[in-house]
This record gives sequence, C-alpha cells and structure tokens, in this order.
Amino acid sequence: MTAFYKELQPADAFKIRLPYPFSDYDRQLLTLLYQPMVGSEAVSLYLTLWAEGEAMQAEATHYTLMNTLGLPISKVFESRIQLEAIGLMKTYRKGTDSRTFLYELCPPLDPKDFFTDPLLSMFLFSKIGDIAYRRVRDRFVIPTEDMDHFEEVSRTFTDIFKPVHAKAGYPSDSQKMQQRSRKGYEAEYDFDFSLLHQGLSEQLVPKRVLTVPIRDTISKLAFLYGWGPLEMQKVILLAIDDDYRLTIEGIKKSASEYYKMTVSTTAPKLEPVHTKPPEPKDDPKTRQDELILYLESASPIEVLRDIAGGKEPLSADVQLANNLVVHHGMEPAVVNVLLQYVLLRTDMKLTKSYVEKIASHWIRKSVSTAAEAMELARTEHAQYVKWKSEGSPTASSKSSARSGGKPVREEKLPEWFYTKDEPQAANSPKNESLEVEKQKLLAKLALRKGKGD
Repeated sequence: MTAFYKELQPADAFKIRLPYPFSDYDRQLLTLLYQPMVGSEAVSLYLTLWAEGEAMQAEATHYTLMNTLGLPISKVFESRIQLEAIGLMKTYRKGTDSRTFLYELCPPLDPKDFFTDPLLSMFLFSKIGDIAYRRVRDRFVIPTEDMDHFEEVSRTFTDIFKPVHAKAGYPSDSQKMQQRSRKGYEAEYDFDFSLLHQGLSEQLVPKRVLTVPIRDTISKLAFLYGWGPLEMQKVILLAIDDDYRLTIEGIKKSASEYYKMTVSTTAPKLEPVHTKPPEPKDDPKTRQDELILYLESASPIEVLRDIAGGKEPLSADVQLANNLVVHHGMEPAVVNVLLQYVLLRTDMKLTKSYVEKIASHWIRKSVSTAAEAMELARTEHAQYVKWKSEGSPTASSKSSARSGGKPVREEKLPEWFYTKDEPQAANSPKNESLEVEKQKLLAKLALRKGKGD
C-alpha cells in the first residue's frame, strides 16, 4: 500500500481543537494569502475543520471528512500535510492500532508578519504574479501614518486608576489559558553560522547585530535561494549600512539584488516536495493488486459513483454504505468489496436486506481488508447465492425452471472474484454479458487511475 495509507486511514478517528475563536478577518487572510499557495482542497479542509470544531463534541472518523469534502483519503492526507507545512495546523496522534488524531487549527499570520517573511512572501509572489501580489499586499498592509507633527497625549494606567486596600482576599489562581498567537510555520534549516562568522570582520559585522530575527531571516533566504555561508557573506556585506546596522528588509533587498546579478532575473519558486501522494514502494504487479489498491484507497461513495459511470449515487445507497461504516464499524475497503459484489450480482440493484445479511457475516468473521473480503466472497459464494434465492419472491419459479433441465444463465460477478491466475473455471460456460460487464469495470477503473486518484 502507499505510504500515505500507512499514516492515515478512513476509519481513523479525529478530534478538532480551536484554541480560541477565529474571525472573519482570519477567513479573508486564509482565502487571499494562503489559498494560492496550498490550493482550494487544503483550504476546504481547513474551513471544514473550522466549522466542525466550533460545535464538535465527540470524535468522528475520517470517513465523514471524505464524504463532506468529496475527496479520497489520499487527498485528505495531502491537504492535511500542506496545512501543517504552511503553519495552519498542528497534528497530534494517539495510539497505534486504533488511532486517534487531534487537529489543532492555527490562525493565519498577521499581514505584516506574512509579507515580512521571505519564504511566504516569495511563495505567494511566485503563485499569483507581481500585479496581484502588490494589490493583495496593499489591501492588508496599512501604511504607517506620518507622526512627525503629532505629540502623544494618552493617559497612562496610573493616571486614571489607583489601588484601594480592601479586606477581601486575593483572587484564586487562574487556570492555564490559551494565548492567541500566530507563530507561523515550523522549518529546519541546515545553515552553518560558524562558517558565516569566519568570513565576516568583527569590526565590520559585529556578532551582536546577528540577532535571532536576523539569523532566522538569513536561514530562510539561504534556503530560498539555495545559498551557503559564502554567498550569504556577500549578501550581508551588501546589506550593512553606514552605521553598521543590519535590518531584515535590507538583507531581503540585498539577497534579491545579488540573486538577480548572479543567477537569474526571474524570482525563484517554491513547490511541494510531492505534488501528489507518494507512489507505492512496489508497483502493483497484477490486475488483482491494482483492484486491491483502488478498493483500499477509495471511499464507498466513490465506488458507487464509478460503478454508475460517474453519476451521483442515490441517497438511499449512500446512506446504506454510511451505516455500514459509521454505525457497524466496517472498514470502507470491505464495504467497497461488498458493494461491487452485490451490485454486479444483482444487475445493479442494491437490496438492503441482502447487503446487510452478507455484511453481518463479514462482521462476525472480523473481515478488515479488501483482500480478506474478496477471499471470503469466493469461498462463500454458493451460500450467498442461496441467501439471494431464499430472499427472492420468484425463488420457486426459478427452482422450477432449473428442474426442467434448461441451462441457467451464470450470475455476473466482479472481476476480482476470479483469482489472478484463474480467469474463469474451465467448466464454466462462456458468458458474453459477463465479459462486457468486466470490461466496463476495467474501463472505469482505468479512467479513475488516469485522473490521479
């Protein structure tokens, strides 16, 4: 299976933590500053967690997120790590077999901090271009008022208030409170400051000017432009002013000018390390492996939609699949196998009683993977045929037809019903309609794979 599936599964539970209420201003920042960088799917996940977190009391499974967003689990995971990387979410995990995730949403940075940060500002610039970048910056960054002719006349606290010594006791110790803070994203930079110091004169660039914010800016610019200490020495020498001072804006400007002179006049871009979830370590070697990969990663709603040729499934079918996952605790991959098996066997009719009868059998058998469900469907196929006949109102007429010696048309079955080395039993008659149905399913799966899901 893919690496993302080892980290996140539809059945994993999650809780949401909002440290403090967010505002409409946060939504504007999220939409106009962060959405161009991480994409609409990641922002949709953030907004969904925001909305759910304001009223969420109990845990839920990621299957509910898949339904709400209309995304497979791989896309949910990809969106999550995008939010983590950009500083909008922190993820905590509890447990190994039965996992629960805690998603803590973080507010967007203040515009001043955002546009001061060399990585975020360059990331946004590379996505939306110069004109749009200037427009959105001017919208959020309020220019400083000229205060040269003003004198502050504000009163201080002690000007207005004075203590009154009463006999009442002190207030009780306050509980631990969450402070509203915007710390931005976390990153690790491998930058050698000792080598940087060696090439700089202590008289020209004293170590005291390399404050924590200045060092952080140097690390980010070195990462952005792909430079080492030697290149950053030249940038710092260009940035230091006549009073031997270094400013963040001065370093950023010098780095930009040095890049234009030595590398390119086109600004660098920031791209995700993985533009899509990691590929499996071992590519599927057989059609059976491809089907298992599809059934393990897709949601039941996607399977219903694919079987219907891309059309939205009926609400009753969706509700039936949801009940099996949410209320009965079946794995989505097992439900996917069950849906395929029943739909292709019953001429695309999803009979609730028949589905629940097989589901009950699989729950008692503790089936938890698509491969286990396929194997059980093969071994118990005769029993399931009997159950279907017993539940059919025309069972007696079919029984009479069989007694007359007429050949009985073979039931349609999913492609995975036959093992990868046995396309069909040698004594089974050729069924053209079955082959046509197989080809339809293959085409749907190929189309789905081609879309990158």
